[in-house]
Amino acid sequence: MKIPKRIQPLVDDGLVDEVISQLMSGKEATVYTVRSGDTIRCAKVYKEANKRSFKKAAQYQEGRKSRNSRRARAMEKGSKFGRAQQEDAWQNAEVDALYKLAVAGVRVPEPFGCFDGVLLMELITDENGDVSPRLNDISMSAEQAIEDHDVMMVYIMRMLCAGIIHGDLSEFNVLVDQYGPVIIDLPQAVDAAANNNAKSMLDRDVMNMTTYYSQYAPELLKTRYADEMWALYEKGELTPDTELTGYFKENTESADVDTVLEEIKAAFLEEEARIERIRQANSDEME
Repeated sequence: MKIPKRIQPLVDDGLVDEVISQLMSGKEATVYTVRSGDTIRCAKVYKEANKRSFKKAAQYQEGRKSRNSRRARAMEKGSKFGRAQQEDAWQNAEVDALYKLAVAGVRVPEPFGCFDGVLLMELITDENGDVSPRLNDISMSAEQAIEDHDVMMVYIMRMLCAGIIHGDLSEFNVLVDQYGPVIIDLPQAVDAAANNNAKSMLDRDVMNMTTYYSQYAPELLKTRYADEMWALYEKGELTPDTELTGYFKENTESADVDTVLEEIKAAFLEEEARIERIRQANSDEME
């Protein structure tokens, strides 16, 4: 097929030898299958900000920090240079997340670099060498659903241990090959420690996966993996090897209202006394 304009520089630099076909076009990018030497890979061409329909991008970017202070200030001000840097950060977030998650033991496509808004990475294929289907495009037994759901919960847990929340995880962002699920599409990856929406996004990721697998194994709807993970994460007790149970018990202990009110009253009286001491000290200085 004709080489897309955005991929031409990769061809010129010898990173891509042939563009085979368009694989898919989504809200943030268009993906092509390409040949690099004897290897078939995929090239993800990110759409420009004004053509991208991904909603609430700022919500996902909260907490992302630039190592360069000048870039960080420009991004905050929203200047032309800052917008360009913000776009670059959006595109590089995925390749950074892919490298981190591979090390963390999460199955993701292997990245080969991001070049001017084009991410070159591994093409996930099935046992026949064809492009692997999305989770949404396959059916399975109850036993397989439970097994794969367990795998996904472990992956989400390991992501959280690595400080990352997918933020847009669903059956449309998971491929399935002969070895099981592979997580894709991470440009909106959230910093778990720095984003105020981290917990709600974790809840949604887990719920999306649980709801999907529960159509084959309804008992999965009774699990509470997100609450279990987050409670352990907040206490600093979550590790990549934690054995999750899917069980979570709410803290039902009622607050001691009288004690709380007494503490507030004591703090108020202490502040009044502090102000009086300052007033008295100022008065003594004037005499």
